[in-house]
Amino acid sequence: MPELQLHSIIMHFRGLALATVLYGATATLAWNDPDYKYVALFSVDGLHSSDVGKYLSLRPQSTIAQLLATGYEYTNAFTSAPSDSFPGSLNQFTGASPRTTGVWYDDVWDRSYYSSFAPNKTRCEGPPGAEVQYAENIDYNATELFSGGIDPTQLPQAIINGKCTEIYPHMRLRVNTIWELVEASGKETAYADKHPAYDIVRGPSGKGLTVGYFPEIAAVSNNVNATIAYDQLHVNAFLDWIAGKTPEYSEIQGAGLTTTPTLFGGNFQAVSVGQKTAGYTNSTNHTFTKPLLKALDFVDNSLGQVVTALKAKKIYEKTLIIVASKHGQAPIDPALYRKIDPALIVPATGVKVSFVTTDDVALIFLEDQSTLATAVAGLQKAAAELQIQELIYGPRLTAMGFGDPLKDPAVPDIIIRVELGVIYTTSTKKIAEHGGLSDDDRKVACFVSGSGLKKKVFDQRVSTRQVAPTVLKVLGLDPTELEGAEIEGTKVLEGF
Repeated sequence: MPELQLHSIIMHFRGLALATVLYGATATLAWNDPDYKYVALFSVDGLHSSDVGKYLSLRPQSTIAQLLATGYEYTNAFTSAPSDSFPGSLNQFTGASPRTTGVWYDDVWDRSYYSSFAPNKTRCEGPPGAEVQYAENIDYNATELFSGGIDPTQLPQAIINGKCTEIYPHMRLRVNTIWELVEASGKETAYADKHPAYDIVRGPSGKGLTVGYFPEIAAVSNNVNATIAYDQLHVNAFLDWIAGKTPEYSEIQGAGLTTTPTLFGGNFQAVSVGQKTAGYTNSTNHTFTKPLLKALDFVDNSLGQVVTALKAKKIYEKTLIIVASKHGQAPIDPALYRKIDPALIVPATGVKVSFVTTDDVALIFLEDQSTLATAVAGLQKAAAELQIQELIYGPRLTAMGFGDPLKDPAVPDIIIRVELGVIYTTSTKKIAEHGGLSDDDRKVACFVSGSGLKKKVFDQRVSTRQVAPTVLKVLGLDPTELEGAEIEGTKVLEGF
């Protein structure tokens, strides 16, 4: 039908209604006395929990080692499923998984959306159903490091209140974020990531960041040295923020920063690129290749610069530092790597398919959902060729917490869990990928460090969703204000 399905509308406008309450009047969200005045939240994209121990054995005097001397390490922490960057980030920022946020991937399908205006100059015409791609494709000029931001003609469209509307990334999110809630409490926030589509961090209100800093990663060649130079831009921004400065090319809300932001952070990309291009050795414990170790040393040095800046500002004792990776990378063991042409998937289903998202996972959206049984049977016959470990569909899809594709326009009809090491790609440039459901994809680095914490290792299973309510709690804000965390019953991390 030519309207967003009811589920999407309710969740979307619920977020907007909350934002109206929060921003329409002076809001006081103080919940209890804060444990810390600041939180610095970083993702080392690709970093596994096992990588932390390997790195400490090589660099016992590293910044990470020093942070863990007054910190909690979670050795059994899992990110979202699927483990793409968007749902992995939102795990930490909303306390919720894709079934609740509505965000499954950065390139996916939605049965209620319409294609962007750019290709055919159409406005929500024809039957609904469109690709939703939030990456460099929506920039004004993705060949430039500072691309000019988001071009609305490249955005997917949807009918809201009878009007055809461009859907910015933050509008796709169905629940609020920690960034929104900190902003609504009268504090300042700042965040950096790999392209302007991380507008999604702002949450449904669009008001979740005082400063966003989004240089375009696609403008940088895909090697470790170039990516380190790119990541240095983020580090420079972190240091500026600690000093209360707003970097050039920032996306600014209001007047920008007036002081050190209460909540700030961003990502490091170099480790992920190192894993994809050089990876791990073929030894028993799969140690780091030289390029990957170089990337890790850069990240460790960068965290050291942040610590030094916090100490110089005399706020280190008041700051909780959280490192929690959006995603891991698979495979760790290079002997397991093999690639399969993703073009083989649709013919194997034997039915018409609207869209397939592929990495080391496949999310399949059927053109006609009544053909599910035929599609599953076809994929089962091709299981050996496609290296399928498991097909997740129907009642099992819902029972596993992925949602119901018959009720939610964002949920795929079939998820393919591949054998470990398989990537659906024809690329010859990468030897690892993320997005899938394996432990290599999902078991990520997660540790926190702050004054007053004693060194402790937690080995019970936790989720990076728990980062979100933990951030609010330590800042003295109410974790129950997080809509997604409340829906899914997400609690604070162990030790808090």
